[in-house]
Amino acid sequence: MTEGFTIRQANSRIIATIDGLPAGGQTGARPFIIPVFIPMSGCPHRCAFCNQTAITGVKPHAISPSAVTRAIDTYLPFVRDRGRSVQIAFYGGNFLGLPEQHLHDLLAIATAHVTCGDVTSIRFSTRPDTITESRLAAIRDFPVHTIELGVQSMDDRVLAHANRGHNAQCTVNAARMVASAGYALGLQMMTGLPGDTPRSALRTARELVSLAPDFVRIYPTLVLRQSRLAEAFRTGMYLPASLHETIAIVSRLFLVFAAAHIPVIRMGLQADEALAAPGAILAGPYHPAFGERVHSHLFYRLAEAALAQAPRGAHALNIRVHPRHLSRMIGTSRENLTRLKAYFHLENLSIQADTGVTPHHLEVDIAPPPIALN
Repeated sequence: MTEGFTIRQANSRIIATIDGLPAGGQTGARPFIIPVFIPMSGCPHRCAFCNQTAITGVKPHAISPSAVTRAIDTYLPFVRDRGRSVQIAFYGGNFLGLPEQHLHDLLAIATAHVTCGDVTSIRFSTRPDTITESRLAAIRDFPVHTIELGVQSMDDRVLAHANRGHNAQCTVNAARMVASAGYALGLQMMTGLPGDTPRSALRTARELVSLAPDFVRIYPTLVLRQSRLAEAFRTGMYLPASLHETIAIVSRLFLVFAAAHIPVIRMGLQADEALAAPGAILAGPYHPAFGERVHSHLFYRLAEAALAQAPRGAHALNIRVHPRHLSRMIGTSRENLTRLKAYFHLENLSIQADTGVTPHHLEVDIAPPPIALN
């Protein structure tokens, strides 16, 4: 067994699986999300990495109930499956940090759409230090289903460098209160913050697992314009991780959560026009298909672990994967196939789709060496 993978042999086949993933992978029936952005609203201070305007394209201002209605009217026509759950999601700020009347106004207009049946429920993201018994009591009568906590790190030193204003114990307390109140719990972590290391990121992931969230998100740190981190980058005080390094560590984090049966619903920021605007991202491991790059790297590692078990001198090897994952296994510009051939000194290695292979698994067919004729 390799960390995060299970490898077994069956006759002339090697079967490799990612530990913890169900047969269909991690996708499941996700709700249709209607996003309402409240950039930096309710935030007591600016974190070093933050510039929500650069991420969302929405300038900081007080979001009105009418803005919620406009968002709903914009996105509802795109719900094709009327049997699918629909959630209004308040993102980009510190939702429970809003003034109580404003909080109630936004929740009231969202609740009206739940009552009439257009929407199933409400979700929002907030800081761990705004989760209190009184704040949870203030939303108890609204149809809130999911609360996401912006954890970022469970390393107090990293949190201090990021100017988060709370410690890891605050996150533990908040997560327990959210779960005890009956809400679905989401946790968001970041990699590559000042002072962060692969070891501390893995420690954060394991501590998040202990909090038993319903799902997690993983966001690599980017240097956004007009953030405090931008100045540190310009002066050489902060050097962001490379894309290669980030894909490698996020792949390991994914395996930690997968082994605990915790879905990773997003890796990397959502690609949009705001992030693509010139100068929005000054530096950092951004890729518009970052999650796909991570999955492709995972398939490379899975194939590498499987091929390491192949007998020496095998004449030909063929990797079979479910059609859904063929492009991930081959890699961008066939890089996975090229790397595997070079690493194992293989001339005859092929990859093909096979509907009989379970998603997130792969099977390697082994052809024995030809018999020498005298």
